[in-house]
Amino acid sequence: MASTSTDLKLIFVCFFLLSTIIPHALSASDECKTQSSSCNNKAKALPLKIIAIVSILVTSMIGVCLPLFSRSIPALQPDRNLFLIVKSFAAGIILATGFMHVLPDSFDMLWSDCLKENPWHKFPFSGFLAMLSAIATLMVDSLATSLYTKKCNTGVIPDSSISVEGDQEMQAAVSSGQHVHSHQLHHGVLKAESGDNSQLLRYRVVAMVLELGIVVHSVVIGLSLGASNNTCSIKGLVAALCFHQMFEGMGLGGCILQAEYKLLKKALMVFFFSVTTPFGIGLGMALSKTYKENSPNALITVGLLNASSAGLLIYMALVDLLAADFMGPKMQANIKLQIKSYVAVLLGAGGMSVMAKWA
Repeated sequence: MASTSTDLKLIFVCFFLLSTIIPHALSASDECKTQSSSCNNKAKALPLKIIAIVSILVTSMIGVCLPLFSRSIPALQPDRNLFLIVKSFAAGIILATGFMHVLPDSFDMLWSDCLKENPWHKFPFSGFLAMLSAIATLMVDSLATSLYTKKCNTGVIPDSSISVEGDQEMQAAVSSGQHVHSHQLHHGVLKAESGDNSQLLRYRVVAMVLELGIVVHSVVIGLSLGASNNTCSIKGLVAALCFHQMFEGMGLGGCILQAEYKLLKKALMVFFFSVTTPFGIGLGMALSKTYKENSPNALITVGLLNASSAGLLIYMALVDLLAADFMGPKMQANIKLQIKSYVAVLLGAGGMSVMAKWA
């Protein structure tokens, strides 16, 4: 289990780096002059930000914890159809977050008139970095799964040796049908256990990588909200973020549940997911005097982080959540379940897309 503690350390390091490096990158730059808005009111924005911290924290905890308590509700257990439908809905939320919120924000920032024509307006850095981020996520996903599998399979008899041994024992025990049956049953159990372990490791890698991507973009969106004094945009943004955090948390909570972590690791992952956006808001409030939303440094830093997060979230939603479930044996054997899950994906993605009007 050393590998899972290493992953938690990685998430903590990422969280720490975001909270220390971003402020330095954003504070030492000149603001690009923009038109002032009548909605900018620091005194009225402060209570809205406090409400945002509390409401987003509560909804995040509810969202990520709901799947973890589903074992007491038979209909929501991981082996039931309803669990897959709810997970598909949450995956649609995560997919729309990448396509409709994070990636467009990155394009807007890196194509801003406040940045120099060359190189920012000459090349689509947002799409390029999102593509690289998706490829990097694939590499981490694949390599981590391979390494974990090798560690956990140390000392396990390979399938080929089992087959050879089985052939020899079959020949030596032709007259003993009972021995042959028990031998086949024994190796059948070994293979089943090996398959279960591989699937469990896969769930754990998915949960960790997804959490890492969510931590990055949650700090960024929280920072933007905390530094803004636009009361007109904050009101809609708070409602959209509560909706977003609750259902994104349900998707992550489902992955944590399937990973079957111990209580401490579950609690740590729930904690990091729940506090990242409120932490980002608090950090933005603390930096509101030095953070300039339209400064070149701020636009470049946040724009690049958003592009990286978008690539990661899109990859995780399509490959590790949707494709893994829809191409799995359970859905492939049940057309009705597939159709219900498709509807759930469209509802989740559609609902989150509508939220793009306000956030």
